[in-house]
Amino acid sequence: MANTPQAKKRIRRNDRRAEINGVRVSRIRTFIKKVESALESGDKAAATAALAAAQPELQRGVAKGVLHKNTASRKFARLTKRLTALA
Repeated sequence: MANTPQAKKRIRRNDRRAEINGVRVSRIRTFIKKVESALESGDKAAATAALAAAQPELQRGVAKGVLHKNTASRKFARLTKRLTALA
């Protein structure tokens, strides 16, 4: 158990940040799912628009520290590859 005031403050801060970061990761997953569902349906226009909306979300996740930059790059590359194969 934390004994120092600073350790108690860090526990409070970590709880708040975990909640915020969880929301961020959930939002990113939602954008990725929109792209995947558009790819599954075969709608190239919708998939392109969804991918264009998901890319800034992935980058924002990297900037905020909830995703590693290579993870975001890999996800975007795989989605882009699937989109180009849709033609």
